[in-house]
Amino acid sequence: MQKPQLYLFRLVSLLGFCFSLVGCSYLPSTRLPSPDGNGSAPDPQPEEEQLSISDSSVQIPLLGSLQGDFVIAAVEKVGPAVVRIDTMKKQESLPFFPEDSSFNRNFPQGQGSGLITRSDGIVITNHHVLEAADTVVVTLRDGRTYQGQVLGTDVVTDLGIVKVDTDEVLPVATLGDSDRVRTGEWAIAIGNPLGLNNSVSLGIVSATDRTAGVPGGSRVSYIQTDAAINPGNSGGPLINDHGQVIGINTFIRTSPGGGISFAIPINKARKIGEEIIAYGRASHPFIGLSLRRITPELAGEINQEGTGCSYPETNGVAVVDVLAGKPAEQAGLQPCDVIRSVGGVEVNTPAQVQVQVDRGQVGQPMELVIERKKMSRIFEVVPMELGMEPF
Repeated sequence: MQKPQLYLFRLVSLLGFCFSLVGCSYLPSTRLPSPDGNGSAPDPQPEEEQLSISDSSVQIPLLGSLQGDFVIAAVEKVGPAVVRIDTMKKQESLPFFPEDSSFNRNFPQGQGSGLITRSDGIVITNHHVLEAADTVVVTLRDGRTYQGQVLGTDVVTDLGIVKVDTDEVLPVATLGDSDRVRTGEWAIAIGNPLGLNNSVSLGIVSATDRTAGVPGGSRVSYIQTDAAINPGNSGGPLINDHGQVIGINTFIRTSPGGGISFAIPINKARKIGEEIIAYGRASHPFIGLSLRRITPELAGEINQEGTGCSYPETNGVAVVDVLAGKPAEQAGLQPCDVIRSVGGVEVNTPAQVQVQVDRGQVGQPMELVIERKKMSRIFEVVPMELGMEPF
């Protein structure tokens, strides 16, 4: 019943790139994906409770031992808060059948995983799990089933928030600190791959801050893991040996003999989730540049061609185009500039520039160090809100 389909994010990023990510939700009818424990928004400011995505603390002790029972303890702690999400789309009514006919009912749209982060029913998952759904059903590990309301999604980071319709106090997961994640630490994935509820897989964190080797144009620096992720795991948690959530599983890259899994760091997911809860959308800074990566070899070739740009023969990020009327142009950036750092962080690839810009805030000055004609210059760029209009 499954067949491949590419999940394509189409958006205007600060680079003007289009990019694609292949998600890992389980879509029984139409989709199958391929592919380190640890903005600005409108006023008025909402109450503190509305801004919170989690009512759990990250200060908990190590669970179990290194003989394997730490996995059992971690899963027992987080597992009750992992949910299955079934989405349905309303079938267009057919004129010659009654409204309650089986021909005029909701039909399955897809399936994925989610994580309860607040006891009043806030669930975080992936945008692509919720995309195009008219009805959302959330099922807990103990079998309880609830209707869910989509509070909002963010296509840029592939995150979404669902509110469960219940007055019950639901089990919650403890959110960790993904900034403390290190390569080589344990990584445990929980979800509903291929419809098999509450499945667990174990691996390690293979890399952190992964922007190279993933589909271009990303504004997320992913956690890479070798824990097995399959269709249906999308939106489920990646946890550490403390029983803390360090990421949200979102896509995989496959190759003959195996696959590589990627998760959105929980700190990034928390920020996006809180913005969606408060405002119904997430904020993404935009400065209006088109960029390309240069190497010593490429810079040498361009310099010999006499294109008008003279690049230092080193690794770096070259400005190809500056959008008229946008923040970068207003700050004085020009084509042929080479970006050396953004917000005090050194950058060597366009994706790293994107990630650093997205860590800023709309309306707040951001420092860019630029090399122009062998001279270093500092510019202050004030990002605007990312729009979805064509480049």
